[in-house]
Amino acid sequence: MKHFFNRRENIVTEALDGLLLTSRKGRLARLDSFPDIKVILRADWDRSKVAIISGGGAGHEPSHAGFVGKGMLTAAVSGEIFASPSVDAVLTAIRAVTGPKGALLIVKNYTGDRLNFGLAAEKARAEGFDVEMVIVADDIALPGISQPRGVAGTLFVHKIAGYHAERGQDLKTVAAQAGSAAGDIVSLGMSLSTCSVPGQTHEDRLGADEGELGLGIHGEPGVERIALQPVADIVAIMSARLSATPGNTGDHALLINNLGAVPPLEMAVVANAVLATPLGRRTRLIIGPAPVMTALNMNGFSLSLIPLDAEREAALTAAVEPHAWMPAVERHGIEIIAAPRTARGEAAAGENPGNRRLIAALCEHLISLEEDLNRLDARVGDGDTGSTVATGARSLLARLDTLPLDRPAATLAAIGDILGTSMGGSSGVLLSIFFTAAAKAMADKSNISAALLAGLDRMAFYGGAEVGDRTMVDALSPALHALASGGVAAAAKAAASGAESTKAMTKAKAGRSSYVGARDLADVADPGAVAVAAAFTVVAGLQT
Repeated sequence: MKHFFNRRENIVTEALDGLLLTSRKGRLARLDSFPDIKVILRADWDRSKVAIISGGGAGHEPSHAGFVGKGMLTAAVSGEIFASPSVDAVLTAIRAVTGPKGALLIVKNYTGDRLNFGLAAEKARAEGFDVEMVIVADDIALPGISQPRGVAGTLFVHKIAGYHAERGQDLKTVAAQAGSAAGDIVSLGMSLSTCSVPGQTHEDRLGADEGELGLGIHGEPGVERIALQPVADIVAIMSARLSATPGNTGDHALLINNLGAVPPLEMAVVANAVLATPLGRRTRLIIGPAPVMTALNMNGFSLSLIPLDAEREAALTAAVEPHAWMPAVERHGIEIIAAPRTARGEAAAGENPGNRRLIAALCEHLISLEEDLNRLDARVGDGDTGSTVATGARSLLARLDTLPLDRPAATLAAIGDILGTSMGGSSGVLLSIFFTAAAKAMADKSNISAALLAGLDRMAFYGGAEVGDRTMVDALSPALHALASGGVAAAAKAAASGAESTKAMTKAKAGRSSYVGARDLADVADPGAVAVAAAFTVVAGLQT
């Protein structure tokens, strides 16, 4: 698996410097012990309040340095990727930020972190510092295990401890609030792939149709492998297990954490799914979806819950300085505002068996080509032509009974409206222009060939594509001209020839293919032209 980095041994220090250079001036700093001891701390810290220190191995960005700032962490100590920072590094951080009110260490429950932070705390106490430590063990993947892992729920503890420290409360109170929170948090993770460490050979242990449930944040195997299934089913399994934990009743805050590589689109689907579960309905505050405790580029997510009371709600909703923290929002319904209605009403439905059969056959055939067209488009574009065309076809099928099939001009206008609404992207707009202009021409003069050519003229004018530009026009234009002079069979033959001609066009002048080089375009037909040719083939088949 490919990564962006210079030298493996410098990746963590360069990443931390990148964070510092892109943060607001005067907010963050690093100690001059860098790079051997990697401590990021508040540049404005005056030691007048309890210091909150956390950290661990790198690879979980934005944790931990991304949460240093007013209202959250005072300092973060970083190790190398997935490796605990040393005792000296932790002790240096304690010395750097701890004042008369003391310091609280927040540690995830991994052996290396416990030992290194623990010994540093003991040494700091021997030097006269007032230090307390809270261990977070929120992972419920293995019920009954004596040492659960600390995972994304640690962020709740950072936020709650930082809130109480910022208010000026003493170490005992801050530690008690953090410890109480740590004891109540539950988390569970799910992934479709293992993570890949820069500079190391990557081996994915998962099959194409399976994922892992109950995994940590260091690439270790999950508790069980499960079959790939709709996200609603995956979330239902996770929500049921989180709900089954003791004391998990009443209102909660929910953290929806991206483990690194899930696209925002899919994370929003996850959020929608979890909020539809019984667990989601008991959620009062939502944080995320966002990458807050990642595992490099793991294609997975985790859910973390903490029971709420008034004090925790105040702590979790308080504004903080670090931008990596995503503000909590109260659970709410979807607000719906009425869309403007057009003055022109829809044409009344009408029946024509021939037109019905033609439209249905066309739509069904284009839907059947969805995967093939997507695969073709993936080679020369963005891989969605098949889905775009199929979406339009499905919308037409769904509205078939509402079309004025007995009036050709009105049918063309209705098709233009439907495609313009449902297809999206440039293809939907272009086809909507085509059918809308054709409808106008058909209403003026009842000649289908002339009407379709008028639609082509308007589509070419607005879209800017001509024959030879490697678009669907390369099939549509010759087909419509052949239709006017030679009929449907001639049109189908011309469309197929036009689509085939795009294989030799190694320079696209319009559409997504215009961003693709000649090497990738060679011998690959334009998917839009292929779809047009397929449509004319269906029409010709119905005429024979």
